[in-house]
Amino acid sequence: MNLTDMEKTDIRRFCGYPIHGQVNDGFGEWGYYQTFGLLEYRLTNMTGPELAVARRYLSSLLVMENAVPRAGDSLDTDQAAVWTRNKNEPRDRARLFDDWCRRLCGFLGVPPGPALSAGGIAWIV
Repeated sequence: MNLTDMEKTDIRRFCGYPIHGQVNDGFGEWGYYQTFGLLEYRLTNMTGPELAVARRYLSSLLVMENAVPRAGDSLDTDQAAVWTRNKNEPRDRARLFDDWCRRLCGFLGVPPGPALSAGGIAWIV
């Protein structure tokens, strides 16, 4: 069984690559870059065990990705009773997420894409 289009989209995002778009529209410049082509080749030609590992990465990364914005839920509380929030939690979660995105790139054998090369994924809320 191959990766679904959604799984491929998530892997591209997590690896820091821009959207795939319509390949046959004549405008898909990304297709001319060797790294993008290598990523697409790898996404399309995985073995069964490789698919299983990629899907494990995806399930972990989706959880971590959702945890980053949620870390901001308690930014208004500096201390409550004996609990004191980790003021660096959003940054720490984003760094952990980026680290695992880079691990996925390593597993796939592609360099981190432009969004990861700039020091981290740009969060748009």
